[in-house]
Amino acid sequence: MPYTDAVIHEFQRLSPIAPSNVPHATTMDITFKGFFIPKGTHIIPLLTSVLHDESQWEKPHEFYPEHFLDSEGKFVKRDAFMPFSAGRRVCAGEKLAKMELFLFFTSLLQKFTFQPPPGTSKDDLDLTPVVGLTSISMPYKTCAMLR
Repeated sequence: MPYTDAVIHEFQRLSPIAPSNVPHATTMDITFKGFFIPKGTHIIPLLTSVLHDESQWEKPHEFYPEHFLDSEGKFVKRDAFMPFSAGRRVCAGEKLAKMELFLFFTSLLQKFTFQPPPGTSKDDLDLTPVVGLTSISMPYKTCAMLR
């Protein structure tokens, strides 16, 4: 189960649904990393900057579930993992979403084997998301074979 949890987290890290957070505003004058930000300034956090940060992830642009596993194969929570936002304004439904993702994903994998349609190899699939306000996958065909 730790590897399954790591796979789900890696999906969310590599292709988050919301690449940028909702706008925030500063409540007071602040200096952040040497930059002065006056009170009332609108800030839009770019979550993908952390989720793909080369100083935080061994292979930031590749699907690599081992980002979330220690040397013994146990799941490791990472501070740089924040697809649900960060700070006091983190998504209120984060725990429910994580639980539902785990249950949905494991239920599907218990009942089905997924593979590309006949005549298509997995290398033909383009899983690059279309990035905008939200990030969505391009449509493609897959076969779900009962186990």
